[in-house]
Amino acid sequence: MDRRPVKLAPMTRSVASTGVRAPGGRLPRTLLTALAPMAWGTTYAVTTELLPPGHPLFAALLRALPGGLIALAVTRTLPRGVWWGRAAVLGVLNMGLLFPLLFVAAERLPGGVAGTVAAAQPLVVALLAVPLLREGLSGRRLGWGLAGVAGVGLVVLGPGAAFDLAGFLAALGGASAMALGVTLTKRWGRPAGVGPTAFAGWQLTAGGLFLLPVTALAEGAPPAIGPGAAAGYLWLGTAGGLISYILWFRGIGTLPVGSVAVLVLLTPLVAAGLGAALLDETFGPVQLAGFALALAAIVAGQLPATGARRRA
Repeated sequence: MDRRPVKLAPMTRSVASTGVRAPGGRLPRTLLTALAPMAWGTTYAVTTELLPPGHPLFAALLRALPGGLIALAVTRTLPRGVWWGRAAVLGVLNMGLLFPLLFVAAERLPGGVAGTVAAAQPLVVALLAVPLLREGLSGRRLGWGLAGVAGVGLVVLGPGAAFDLAGFLAALGGASAMALGVTLTKRWGRPAGVGPTAFAGWQLTAGGLFLLPVTALAEGAPPAIGPGAAAGYLWLGTAGGLISYILWFRGIGTLPVGSVAVLVLLTPLVAAGLGAALLDETFGPVQLAGFALALAAIVAGQLPATGARRRA
């Protein structure tokens, strides 16, 4: 009998070695992963209603670094070997670059324009998956990605939408940074014995350490923090930071990368829904049609390709 050890894929090794199992069935895993972009959709409302203005980098720093340090203290797990560099790269892409670029886009563009550009992330993931994951360029994935962008645009773009080149490039850069981070996370997997909490902690800490000197140089002293701001920062650092990224990285490890990427469309949809609720606005037929189109793209993104269904 062949006694050679069986080599498992990186994601399989991590689940087997940690004893942490994702919920059975694809639907529960997808719904848990979807909670992450839904939590990120609250960022705009929390920022505008609770946080002091003029300190977006400080908000990004508190969203990343405290949660990362808490995760490291709880798990007591540090990277080893090549994972020091990989964790730093992923942390800078997924948090260190993404957070400030999104804030720049939000300041220079109307929220609808920034949200529509950010919704292009599934398209970027589909393109990056060709060289990095050796996946074929799927016309179906590109088509539903375009439909998702169109749906989000119908929901959030208003008649006063204006174009600013710097803001557009910042929004596109943020979407591209996160798309590359998602694709590399799928390519590299997680090292053996490391669960999603430690994995999220590595990246949040790396992103926070990257943001620390940038924030100090760009914004100087932190603002005065009242009770409302404290609650806002706490929400961003927990639900919008550590908890959501634990769910997000668990989902990347157990679901196809294209299925995870398209869930990001939920972020601008939740942001638009909260904006309407807080401002007592109503959606017209165009916005409702956009919601339906974006949700259809999200659902279609969870379905396996025809060839995969046949193999199954």
